[in-house]
Order: sequence, then C-alpha cells, then structure tokens
Amino acid sequence: MKRRLIVMRHAKSSWANPDQTDHDRPLNKRGLRDAPRVAAKLAELGWVPDFVLSSDAVRTRQTYRQMQIAFPDTVLTEFTKRLYHGGVTEFLSAVSQLGDLHQTVLVLGHNPGWEHVVHYLTDHPIIMKTSTAALIETPFTAWQDLIDSKEKCSLVDTIYARDLELG
Repeated sequence: MKRRLIVMRHAKSSWANPDQTDHDRPLNKRGLRDAPRVAAKLAELGWVPDFVLSSDAVRTRQTYRQMQIAFPDTVLTEFTKRLYHGGVTEFLSAVSQLGDLHQTVLVLGHNPGWEHVVHYLTDHPIIMKTSTAALIETPFTAWQDLIDSKEKCSLVDTIYARDLELG
C-alpha cells in the first residue's frame, strides 16, 4: 500500500518569557486551541496517523499532546532532537528509517525546514504558518523509497488552523 505523510508545523508558541530557550518555549492559548482543531479535521478527512515522528521541542510535544484526543490510543510516537532544526536531509533520513508497518505518518516540526520539505517532496511551494498540516500521498510502498526515488509525491490538501475558526 502507498504511504501517506502529514507534514505539520507546531502550533503557536509563547514568547512571553524572554529568558526561555527556543527549544523550551511552550504553546500559547491560540496554540492550545488550534492543535485539537487540526487533529479533528485530520480525523474527519480520514488522515489519522498510525505513527507520529516529532521534534523533541516543548512546543511540538505539546502540539501532539493537544492533538491526541482525536486519535486512537494505539498511535505510536517518537520524539527526536534531529527534527528540531531539521530540514529536508534530516526529514528524509528520519522518515526513510520508519518500519513499513506504518501507513500514515504525522511528522511534527518547525519552519523554515517544513516548507522546504513539502516543496521538495511535491514541487509545490507552500507557506506553513503555525498549525498548518500538509497532506501528502506518496507513490511509494516503502518509506525508504523517499530517498531512493526522484518521483514526486502529491500534495492532496493543506489544513490551515485559521480556516477552522469557530463561528
């Protein structure tokens, strides 16, 4: 079966504490509100991940924690430092090492890397504000093929948190 990727930028983070390192910044109120909305939309569209690969930054961890309510308890997760400042190379390396048991993978990270990743995979430039999720279908049956092939993936949809505002 072909593989699907959800490339998502973390939810909106707080800059309230100037002494806090970038890695340790938490989500702000908007981030806490937006992440579950994006997760609900993913579930509504049938894009529920069976694996989550995420940067280990506080804001990406909190983003996924807020999203978990919309996903089954069986979703496996891995938090890794290599996606914190990761770009295309780190993304491809991490995803290509996934076991082929995983069909739909949510990869949570940061900009500008994630915009470059989506453009590289699909040839579609994209602006990824916080809580943006790019839904990508690959033509591959194995994650390793992301590195081994020059064939492009399809950008199926993009979820923007701002489009999910209530009433």
